[in-house]
Amino acid sequence: MLPPVRVSAEREIRTVVGLRPYRPSGFVVRAERLGDTLVVHNYGHGGAGITLSWGTSKLAVDIGAPGHRGSVAVIGCGAVGLANARLLQEAGFDVTIYTKAMPPETTSNIAGGQWFPAYVADSQHRTDAFNQQLLAASAYAYRRYQIMVGPRFGVRWMRNYLLGHHAFTPGGDSSDTGLLHELLPENRMLTPDEHPFSGYEFVRRYDSLIIEPPIYLATMLDEYRIAGGHIVLREIADRAAIQALPEKLVFNCTGLGAKALFDDEELTPVKGQLTFLLPQPEVQYATIAGDLYMFSRSDGALLGGTHEEGVWSLEPDLERKKEILAGHKAFFDSFRRC
Repeated sequence: MLPPVRVSAEREIRTVVGLRPYRPSGFVVRAERLGDTLVVHNYGHGGAGITLSWGTSKLAVDIGAPGHRGSVAVIGCGAVGLANARLLQEAGFDVTIYTKAMPPETTSNIAGGQWFPAYVADSQHRTDAFNQQLLAASAYAYRRYQIMVGPRFGVRWMRNYLLGHHAFTPGGDSSDTGLLHELLPENRMLTPDEHPFSGYEFVRRYDSLIIEPPIYLATMLDEYRIAGGHIVLREIADRAAIQALPEKLVFNCTGLGAKALFDDEELTPVKGQLTFLLPQPEVQYATIAGDLYMFSRSDGALLGGTHEEGVWSLEPDLERKKEILAGHKAFFDSFRRC
């Protein structure tokens, strides 16, 4: 029997808001020449920044690193910037990160950390070339996180339950590629006597990885510094500032910052709000039921979610928080014994 989450306002420990850097056509991994500086873009991951960070960084490094001699710059110090920097260090480069904020003051610290690409692109705007990038990035990131499992990086396997009132069909952010769900072990439909979820005719179970940002980002920063990485606290305001850097190979991992820095009109924020309840160590699973999702982490039971495209506000919506709490309470109170 799955232990239910004890949902109540009295158990809340914090509510946080983050802005996902979303592009309807998907993330950007490509090179651009600015005078004698080669810029390799690696941004626009939507709700999959942590999930895809190692994968898109591998694609970016494969574009920019071959044949380069000398030091390298990375702009941005979230999950994408740190993964990009570590891959460059592993390739033998001297790396400097330029950033206006460091963990824990980055968007990545607000992320839920569940490994699965979410809110990556609008299916109507995607191309075959993007789908191939998504597949390659997902596969590499999935393998990379598996060798980081353990308390040091805050990465572990976790059982997931995807719930629906209708049969699941290919589509959405990534499942229509035919690969990502196949990557996930223990992936099958459950019969009603195999789960406690009242009112849900369709329940899919699979195992995936959970990456806890407070642990993971702090350790990544330590790894980067131990390997000799440099950090310059500085906001890069425009293209001229990039060209003025001493490094002539620059990786742009600025997330939403790329909207102004590189005039990306397609890039838009998607506001996400999460409420954390007191940790329940006995709860070691995740649930996704429509817009409501729960991830069990060591720093609390994370309850989501919201998805407000085009909203820049970082202020919590207290009414929406009440709705999310009420929805989760009704869900977990309805558990049946099985």
